[in-house]
Order: sequence, then C-alpha cells, then structure tokens
Amino acid sequence: LFTISLWPLSPSDFLDKLMGRTSGYDARIRPNFKGPPVNVTCNIFINSFGSITETTMDYRLNVFLRQKWNDPRLAYREYPDDSLDLDPSMLDSIWKPDLFFANEKGANFHEVTTDNKLLRIFQDGSVLYSIRLTLTLSCPMDLKNFPMDIQTCTMQLESFGYTMNDLIFEWLSENPVQVADDLTLPQFVLKEEKDLGYCTKYYNTGKFTCIEVKFHLERQMGYYLIQMYIPSLLIVILSWVSFWINMDAAPARVGLGITTVLTMTTQSSGSRASLPKVSYVKAIDIWMAVCLLFVFAALLEYAAVNFVSRQHKEFIRLRKKQRQQRIEEELVRESRGFYFRGYGLGHCLQTKDGTAVEGATVFTPPPPVTMYDGEVLHKRFVDRAKRIDTISRAVFPLSFLIFNIFYWVTYKVLRHEDIHANL
Repeated sequence: LFTISLWPLSPSDFLDKLMGRTSGYDARIRPNFKGPPVNVTCNIFINSFGSITETTMDYRLNVFLRQKWNDPRLAYREYPDDSLDLDPSMLDSIWKPDLFFANEKGANFHEVTTDNKLLRIFQDGSVLYSIRLTLTLSCPMDLKNFPMDIQTCTMQLESFGYTMNDLIFEWLSENPVQVADDLTLPQFVLKEEKDLGYCTKYYNTGKFTCIEVKFHLERQMGYYLIQMYIPSLLIVILSWVSFWINMDAAPARVGLGITTVLTMTTQSSGSRASLPKVSYVKAIDIWMAVCLLFVFAALLEYAAVNFVSRQHKEFIRLRKKQRQQRIEEELVRESRGFYFRGYGLGHCLQTKDGTAVEGATVFTPPPPVTMYDGEVLHKRFVDRAKRIDTISRAVFPLSFLIFNIFYWVTYKVLRHEDIHANL
C-alpha cells in the first residue's frame, strides 16, 4: 500500500484536483479576488490582412490572439513538466478575461476541424490562452489624397465588464504584434512600424482598461495609374487632334469633341464607383474634373473657330443693312427738298453742317459691297479662325503640362511628406 501511494496521480485525477469539482476552484471569481488587479499580457499574430473597403470604411484580418495571466489557484507541483497543454474544453472550467474588440463590426471563431483554441498552464499558475479569430474592424479613412493616401487603421482590445480595479491589459514587452512572412495586400503595403498604446475608456460605469495598435497602410497606386490616370490622359490628348482637322470638317470635329467628353464623363463616374459619398474633394476628383474641363474646352474651341470663320457673312449683311438705311435716309431728305421747293423754299434748304444746297441735289448712293470685298472679308475671318486653332495647339498642351507638374508635385511630394511627418 505504501508503494501505491507514491505513484503520481492519473491525469484525470490531477485535473480534478487542479480545477475540477474536488479542487474548490470557482471560475466565476477572478484571481486575487478583492486584491490587486489581474495583469493580462496580450500579443497578436496576424495571419492574413486584407479586404480593406473604402465604401464601408473597414478592414478584415485573421489573427491569433494570445492572452497570458497568472492565476495562483492553478499552480501545481504534482507533475515535473514546466507546462501542460490542455484540451480547449477545459476553458469552461477556468476564469478568463472578458476581452472584446472596441472597433469590431463583425467577428467569428474557427471550428474546423476542431475549435482553434489553445490552453496552456504553467507550474507557477500562469495561463496562456490563444484563439484564432477573423475580425472585421472599422477604420475611418481620410480620402483627401486618394489614391496617393496613407491610412491608419486601429485595433482596440478592451475589457467589457471588469474595471481597472480588477483587470489591466498590457502589451507583451517583446514583439507584441507579429506578421506572417508571406503576408501581401492587393492595394496596400503594411508598414513595419506599428504604434502601440493605451486607450483607457471612461464610461458612466467606470474606467476600463484598453490597449490599441495602429497599422499604417500605404496605398499602391499602380492599379489607378493603369485604369484611371493613363486612359484619361490619352482621352485629353485625343481631344487635341481636333485642332489639326480642317475647320470645314464639322462632323469630324464635333463628333470627336462629343465622344471625348462622354468618354471622360464615363471615366469620371467609374473612378467614384468604389468610393464613399464624402463631402470633400479627393485627389482623383481634381484630376478627373480638370481632364473633363480640357476636353470640354476643346469642343468649345471648335465652336469659337466655327463662329469666327462665319463672321464675314454677318459683316457683309450688316454693311448691306447700313447701306439700305443710308439710301432710305437720303430718299426722305430728297422728298422733303421737293416739298419745300414747291412753296418757294427750295433755295433755303441747308444740310446739317450748315452748307446751303441749291434745290434738290442729285443723290449718289454709297457703293455696293462687291464680290471682291466679300472674298477679302471672308479670307480675313478665316485667317482669324485658323489663328485660334494654331494658338490652341500650343496653349492646350502647355497648360495641361503645367497642371500635371503642380498636381504631381502637390500630391506625391508635398502632401506625401506631410503625411509621413504626422505618422
């Protein structure tokens, strides 16, 4: 009998003695009850990071959340092992921190093929609890520099029911946020520097512990360069072809102008399809608006050219009208002269400048507009219209080049440096 008593306890008996019914352990009571708060050390391993959505302003990631705390009631000496890996079902038998994600919009556990949970107990009573989660967290975004922006997305870990008198969260001292080596994002680059901090929350119910990590995500604009910027640039250049087409080819120039305007409008609508309806102006909006302005101005330029080239007809019509008016005025004067002469007043007629006229002077109408004058006028106005086209060939590309210099220097250099300085 003495020999049997020296045998170590069976695993079942040991667990019953440690945290079972015979142990007196109560999972409803925190460690150090009525004493100092429980310090819970947290760290996370990011398995995947993606689905960053601008319309809903959130992001999705898969993490291993690890929490470690000390529970003196779970200290043991019956086994020589430094730690014991237990079945996840034992989690219901021990006390656990009530951690939740403050900016969480959706989350789910993983149960394939079994619950993805780990429970490890150390000899001194320390407990390591690891769980795999897929989280959808909110990430308010500032899209003023879109698509050359850098977004800062946070993850906040907070206690729901225990105040700071009972529970305190803190980050692991060494490498608290780990990232998988093969982690890639389709549009962003996850920067190595991650800001760790505290976000203690003050509610009517008390002061609650909270820790946070900030991820800095720099957008790669390769997709937008290929799908948005280069096509719109080519459309603007295409609208300038109109300046080299003969002004008499109205269907060609009008068709080209309207086509580029409609294409630019469609391109601008497509750039806003995947973005939220924010009230401020984004970098992509400025680009699309200016491109639309340039193609619209190219269409209006042909309207001006066409108007100027036809002004000679209006000029000739005006001269004919003035000539007709002068003839009518002279006829009226002639008739008045005959009237006054019938009463013996013909020799007293005077013109407006005071010179006397003898009876009814012979009226000579102004010379009519000859065909030669019409051709000269036509050539003069056509030359003016051609000059507008010639000037536009230089002014449009030069002004668009100046806009590009200001645009890219502002967003890729100046604002980019400001953003990096504020991080």
